[in-house]
Amino acid sequence: MPNQNDEIKKVSIIVSRGSLDGVYPGLILANGARMEGIEASLFFTFFGLDAIVEKRMDKLSIVTVGNAAMRLPWGQKMPTWLGVIPGMASFATWMMKKEMEKLDVPPVREFLQMIKDSGGQIYACKLAMDMFHLKKEDLWEGVDDILTVGDFYQKAAGGIVLFT
Repeated sequence: MPNQNDEIKKVSIIVSRGSLDGVYPGLILANGARMEGIEASLFFTFFGLDAIVEKRMDKLSIVTVGNAAMRLPWGQKMPTWLGVIPGMASFATWMMKKEMEKLDVPPVREFLQMIKDSGGQIYACKLAMDMFHLKKEDLWEGVDDILTVGDFYQKAAGGIVLFT
């Protein structure tokens, strides 16, 4: 059992959701780890694969229906029924991207490239790839490999595993 004074040397982050609010936490954690000199890898599975599928990665959006934490621009909680109004998801996505831009948070593709350029590793889940009938050619060119769960555990060994 590690103690409080142990230095973190490696993190493996599992990204399973394909919405902007599902993908960015993993990207932020991986980038932060690399900035601290910590080895970092991202493992994209299930709908999280959308973040590394070439044709989808630039089109990620915010999920407004069923998002109990969704807030209106002025901070008030958004009633769930408001999320079903046509165009609400597009509006919420536009607002979030605008706020991220103000904070100099890069778009998904650029963020992945930054992580990759700093030595981070990016993996796709083989089971999810098979389930969604995806091939290596469907993925962003920066993906290092397609891993089974066993392969992921071997690469993650000795580090911290985070699920976002």
